[in-house]
Amino acid sequence: MSLEQILILLILAAAMIMFIWGHWRHDMIALGALLACVFLGLVPADIAFGGFGHPAVITVACVLVLSSALQSSGAVDVLSQRILPKTSGPTVSIAALTGVATVMSAFMNNVGAMALLMPIAIQLASRLEIPPGRVLMPVSFGSILGGMTTLIGTPPNLIVSGFRIENGSSGFGMFAFTPVGVTIAIAGVAFVALVGWRLVPSRERTDASGFDTAAYITEVRVREGSKSAGMRIHELEKKLDEHDAQVVGILRGDEQVTAPHPQRMLKADDILIIEADPESLGGALSSLGLKLEESQKPKDKDQDEEGLEENDIQDAIKQQHPKAYMGRRITAYSQGREAEKSVASASDQDQAGDKDKDDKPKEKPKNSAEVVLMELTVLPNSDIIKRAASDLALRSRYSVNLLAVSRQGAHKIRRIRHTRLRAGDVLLMQGHAEDLAEFASVFGCVPLAERQIRVPNKRKAILATVIMAGAIAGAALGLLPAAISFAAGVLAVMALKVVAPQRVYNAIDWPVVVLLAALIPVAGAMTSTGTADLLANGMLTLLAQDNAIIALVAILIITMMLSDFMNNAATAAVMCPIALSSANVLSVNSDTFLMAVAIGASCAFLTPIGHQNNTLILGPGGFKFGDYWRLGVPLEVIVVVVGIPALLFFWPL
Repeated sequence: MSLEQILILLILAAAMIMFIWGHWRHDMIALGALLACVFLGLVPADIAFGGFGHPAVITVACVLVLSSALQSSGAVDVLSQRILPKTSGPTVSIAALTGVATVMSAFMNNVGAMALLMPIAIQLASRLEIPPGRVLMPVSFGSILGGMTTLIGTPPNLIVSGFRIENGSSGFGMFAFTPVGVTIAIAGVAFVALVGWRLVPSRERTDASGFDTAAYITEVRVREGSKSAGMRIHELEKKLDEHDAQVVGILRGDEQVTAPHPQRMLKADDILIIEADPESLGGALSSLGLKLEESQKPKDKDQDEEGLEENDIQDAIKQQHPKAYMGRRITAYSQGREAEKSVASASDQDQAGDKDKDDKPKEKPKNSAEVVLMELTVLPNSDIIKRAASDLALRSRYSVNLLAVSRQGAHKIRRIRHTRLRAGDVLLMQGHAEDLAEFASVFGCVPLAERQIRVPNKRKAILATVIMAGAIAGAALGLLPAAISFAAGVLAVMALKVVAPQRVYNAIDWPVVVLLAALIPVAGAMTSTGTADLLANGMLTLLAQDNAIIALVAILIITMMLSDFMNNAATAAVMCPIALSSANVLSVNSDTFLMAVAIGASCAFLTPIGHQNNTLILGPGGFKFGDYWRLGVPLEVIVVVVGIPALLFFWPL
């Protein structure tokens, strides 16, 4: 083994460990691996960033933009809602929704398809009276299966096609993956619909009603001459922080404000709406001179609130009837119901003639009917990951409150403002509808509320569909290379204003682009240094013993195992050189081995970290890390049992 081979193996091993560890983003790890190869002389500096011009990278970026056009135009919502059965039982309903996910993900971004179908899946579970996870997991797995059926269905297919070009052949066609992919997808969806959904652990989903927010909402009045009078909101919250409490609203006379600005000054007789655990709030109210609204009457006739001890205050909090925040209690927003009675709100302005400068800045007036509770799921690439609510200036920038967090089915109420968020968390947010929508858009969160079928602009919906179909046809018929065909489609949606030009670049998942562009040269170094041949020979000697079919099975299973813990694009980039070397040593059809890599890289069913869709359903389904293998293991067995004969039939050795 040469020094270069040792170095590239060390770099790959370190990268794989860090991929599995998950502390750094995948694009950072890939870029680090690329730079390490450059510094060690394994990749020439002048071609280090050639991956950014690779057709696979360009095609992935363009497909993401066209997928965004389909989503924003409402065309996909109409399609998915109209073809789903309204009254069928679990088997037919789950089969239909999973089938829709499979078809959609063949032509658009998998995560986008899952985000669109997730609220529908939750509604379906509610109608069928089964745990939402038993619908969400089949839909997630269906979308993964659908990605393997076309060239643009998933990034690994594009990477595999790129390696075929580097091996001296033309790239795979648009539907070259379809015969094997559809065969596996049909078998997988049939299994999931008939048997598999019953294997999913029964987990109760945390929804807005499950958070039981009313138990944590308390109204208190600021006393004349108390410590809290004259304080600013942020100063009061520093005190409340010690008791795991926060201010989520304020009433002053007839004026009511959601998410008051941190610089707002409190006055006597202001009523504060405080979110807290009753057990920990008594001490804060006592020390700050805050008086409970609607509390129990003192035991002694002559005793007033001033004389209540901390324990008495805690008892009063427990017995207080919570107003659930300036109106009647809000029901589960995620189940598609509007609030029983929307919270009233108004601008936070001082009374006429009041010149007090301490009440600046002013909160903007809103329509009272728009204040809601909303559940949001944190996307895998969200900007909110590893950040706490206290870091985001939720009130001053977005006028919203974070009331609670659900993580893997467990409710978290304490220390909410300082909890660092993770992908798959479900956030219970409160605020005006447009503020919550802006927050979700900026930070990459998916609302779990049922969306109405809407087509903002029929012309745009039709154009988006026609342009996507035209781009697919151009690549499928060989009229244009895939990258050129889809780039032309992007230019068309921009020119026709289907997607606003300034939003085009927001639709691209840049971490995925950087990941692909960085790993392509690293994978090239595996070939140029002979490392791929070394690994292939070792695998053939130890596992396959020079049997081509056993080698094919080994390539498929190893790729699936890696994909369960690594990014699927990274898995494909690592395994393609090994697959090509194995085929060359055995003197068999290299396309069969490349197709095995494409299938294996798309089959991440055992963990929530193997695929972004699995991460996305983690919170809404109430899943734990070990829940996925119960359906994932038999599904991966089906992939191998069905996939190997299909590969040998459609791509004979």
